[in-house]
Amino acid sequence: MTTAEPRLFVTGATGHLGRLVIAALLKRVPAGTIVAGVRSLESDGAKDLRARGVTLRIADYARPETLADAFRGIDRLLLISSSEIGRRVAQHRNVIEAARQSGLNRIAYTSLLRADTSPLALADEHRRTEDALKASGLSFTVLRNGWYTENYAASIAPALAHGAFLGSAGQGRIASAARADYAEAAAVVLTTDGQDGRLYELAGDDAYTLDEFAMAVSALSGKTVIYRNLTEAEFKAALVGAGLPEDFAALLADSDTAAAKGGLNDTSRQLSGLIGRPTTPYRTTITETITGLAARG
Repeated sequence: MTTAEPRLFVTGATGHLGRLVIAALLKRVPAGTIVAGVRSLESDGAKDLRARGVTLRIADYARPETLADAFRGIDRLLLISSSEIGRRVAQHRNVIEAARQSGLNRIAYTSLLRADTSPLALADEHRRTEDALKASGLSFTVLRNGWYTENYAASIAPALAHGAFLGSAGQGRIASAARADYAEAAAVVLTTDGQDGRLYELAGDDAYTLDEFAMAVSALSGKTVIYRNLTEAEFKAALVGAGLPEDFAALLADSDTAAAKGGLNDTSRQLSGLIGRPTTPYRTTITETITGLAARG
């Protein structure tokens, strides 16, 4: 590694998005320039990263004392938003303060599509984190990620089992993209100059309604699946009945209802522009999901 190559840090590196960001970075820069923030050095995910030549450091959002040491010598940091909804703002502030104290050059943050005006309840913690970044004095880039197609693909298995795809999004159009597309965007931002102060609204090139999504599941699986549009309360109850925690079920139902108001649609194509290729079609993610289900029997 030469001194001209910035040292890059990815928080939450063993999570769904973090793993993909690391994979995208490894295609762009030497493994020796990448540091992965993990909560355990002995997890399977951490061991996999170590085997790929990535440096591991303990970095727990909820334990500020781990963060200052973790960020030592880092030039650019990707703060992947915490999965602990309701605790995100405090945890993100811990990361931002440690980043400020460490003297790193730039921080990038995975926010939510149009967080400043979004009707999604999820947007509040992202707005407050963006405010914390603005107040920090750090150079920063905001990646306002839209919906992951995998969020809906996770419901394909029960939809195939019951012949119905449930939701409360009405005819709202959803411009989702594959998680790997958003990961690639983060890798581009971390490894290119001229990103200070940039704010990206990131979403898929193509949008669909959940009725269209269900029709695609039917066509690609050969099994009849219809979309059943429920009220927000009915959808939340269905999710709780399927075993989801009540708070999480409420957020998913709220997100679907916000999608009916346009909260998950976007036509700017900034994501494909940033990664230099079209985003992954939702039908591709559906096909991959169905193939995976078949392989597991």
